[in-house]
Formats: sequence, C-alpha cells, structure tokens
Amino acid sequence: MAYSTEQLGAIRRDFHRYPEPSWCEFLTTSRLVDHLEDLDVDELAVGRQALDLEARMAVPDEATLTEWADRAREAGARADVLEATADGATGVVAVLERGDGPTVGLRVDIDALYVDEADGEDHTPAARGFRSANEGVMHACGHDAHMAVGLGTIAAVQDSDFDGTLIVFFQPAEEVAGGGKAMAETAYCGAVDYLLAVHLGLDHPTGEVVAGIVKPLAMAHLAGEITGTDAHAGKAPNRGDNAIQALGTLIQNAYAIPRHESGSTRVNVGLVEAGTSSNIVADRARFEAEVRGETTALMTSMKDRLDRTVAEAAAMHGCSASLEVVSESPRADSDGPLVGRVEALAEGLPAVESTVRWADFGASEDATFLMNTVAEGGGLASYVVVGTDHPGAHHTATFDVDEASLGIAVDLLAGTVEAIGQDPPKRNDAG
Repeated sequence: MAYSTEQLGAIRRDFHRYPEPSWCEFLTTSRLVDHLEDLDVDELAVGRQALDLEARMAVPDEATLTEWADRAREAGARADVLEATADGATGVVAVLERGDGPTVGLRVDIDALYVDEADGEDHTPAARGFRSANEGVMHACGHDAHMAVGLGTIAAVQDSDFDGTLIVFFQPAEEVAGGGKAMAETAYCGAVDYLLAVHLGLDHPTGEVVAGIVKPLAMAHLAGEITGTDAHAGKAPNRGDNAIQALGTLIQNAYAIPRHESGSTRVNVGLVEAGTSSNIVADRARFEAEVRGETTALMTSMKDRLDRTVAEAAAMHGCSASLEVVSESPRADSDGPLVGRVEALAEGLPAVESTVRWADFGASEDATFLMNTVAEGGGLASYVVVGTDHPGAHHTATFDVDEASLGIAVDLLAGTVEAIGQDPPKRNDAG
C-alpha cells in the first residue's frame, strides 16, 4: 500500500533524528532493512552483498567505525545487519520484480554530515522534537528525505501497473564521494537499463521539478603530508627544514594554478594542521584539499597540477611531500530521452507548478559512477531534482525540507518508473 504524505513525513523525521556519517550508517541501514522487509520486496542485498568492497573510498579509521557501530547497537540496530555491515560496509539494495519489462534503477543516498544542528523554536526539527540525537552530526542535505522517497517509491510502484524490475540503491557515503563507485561496480547496477537519481532542494522551490541535471563537476578529495626537519627555533633555526613554510608556499601556489580554457576548474585547500610549539621548527604538516573540473579530464589536469605544486613547494624548503586521492567522482550528464519522460510526467502532476527541462548542477555527485555504468551498458540515466523550500542552505545548521515535496517526489519517480515499463525510451528518441 502506497504511503500517505503523513507517513512519508514520519519516516523522514525518524531518519532525521538518528543521522550517521559516511560509512557509519549502521543504524540507518538496520532501519532501512526493517522498512524494506515490511514492504516485502523480492530481494534484499545488505551491506557487503550490496557493494564492491574494493571500490569503496574514504572509509574512516577503525576507531571511528567501532564507535558508530557501538552507538548503533545501543540504539537498537539488528545484530544480523551489524554483522552484514561490519567494518563500514553499509547500505542496501532492494529489488522489486514486477514482470518481464526493463530494469529501472533508483539511487538515493543515506549518509549525514558533521554539522551541529540548530536548536531553537524557529528550527522545525528542534521545535517538533526530531532534531538530531547525535550531537555534531546532522542530515543537512536532505538524505533523510531521500530515504523516505526511496521507500515511498517502492510502495507506490507495488501499487502500480509497472512491468519490469525496480532496483533501488540506498547508497552510503555520498558526502565523501566514497560509496557511488562501490555500488556502481556490482551486478545490480550492471543490470540496470534506466537509472534515476534524485535530490531534493538545491535551491529549487517546492512545486518545481528539474527533469535532468547536466554539468556536475568531476571532483577529487586529496590528502597530503609534508615532511621536514625539526630544530630549535632560537638556537639553531638553520638546521631545520620548515614544513610550515612549505605549507604556506603550497597554499599560495595552489590558488595560483591557472584556470583552464576548456571549462570551469576549482581548487581549494580546506584543512591544514602543522607544528607543535612556537619555539620548534615544524617537521610535519598535513592538509586536505579538493580539485574539481567541468569534465573528468579537467579535474585530472587540476589534480596533476596540484600534485606538482605540492612537490615543488616542499622541495623549495628542503622538505618532501606526498599527496593521495581519498575519493573522486567523474562527470556524467543526464540523457535527453529519459529527461523527456521525466519532464512529461512532471507536467501532468497537479502539485508540480513549474518544470525545468535542464539545469546545471555546479557541484559534484558520486551518483555519476552509477550513471556512467548504466551508459556503458547502453542504458539511459537522469539526475532529477525535486524542489523543496529549505530555510537554511544545504550543509548548514538550519537546513530543513518542506515535507510536501516528499509526496511530489514519490509521485514523479513512481510515475516515471511505470511509464518506462509501458514504453521504454530509446537512446535515439528525441530528447
């Protein structure tokens, strides 16, 4: 039985209250399994069954994983799910078989952010009692709502005349671009003919639908370390090789990397740590940075330039340096024929007030791994945005969603899935 808007809101609030960071979504996965078993889907792949473990990126250290697994256990996570997701192998794939038609995939993300949620009467989750119970972690990007939409879409498709197979990817670790590749490199994704990825908000209001996103920036998260020689800063500074000086040169020169004629590029050094005392020449410094590009090739070019900049800045001050990729994601654009189907469906929904055929994304997303896998198999993919009024910007302490958008998203996605089953679009269709 399809969920009501009130039921979708209740599911979303429950997920909102118990956010977990990337690869630590143990309780979240357990609760998803409970919901999916209640829906009586035909197949469930939990944790390691849903992932290519070798393709995971940005997995936190053992202490962090253990801490969050223990917290999940204390909060009531199922023992069988904790076993299946041990060592950070979180996430679920659900399969619904409804005939011999095409296989349609839906990707939603499940992780939260390290954000300390607002606490005040003007913040609805706090005022209505579902503010984050995990201090310092928050669903500040709508992934709680995405999970509710994913579950709601399954329930709605069960009530529809869909002919085919629906595979829903409840993907972990999107916020660190760590989980998309791990789900893309499974047989589940390889079987998908048509893929829909969905996001709520992104500065589009409730009642607006973007049928297809283009120009997501390819991205790489990077971690680096500079190694120098310590020395007494007063007595013998000449004996030191100053890692902080090298770090300063690196930061200055990183932002001086020329932009590229072929498209937009980005570079940012977002975290630095160095030194132990004012009277010691620092022998170590570490930093985290990211590069982005309008194409995967441009991102790779920026990454190579930053790697060279790091090495040269270290050498200038007698130090050595290393730079490694923590995670990355490619570019993938929505496919016109599938965008057309989403647009046509959206225009027929009473709650949709405006439809945007194409919109630039301007940020990065690791759903692109799944989109590219589907494209390589000859299928079609579209990244869809369902607007929602949000009082605070994404990734901020006051972020919230308008729960009216949950029903709109379910109607849009379930309707599109059913339409694909009735008349599968072809790559050469007008888009």
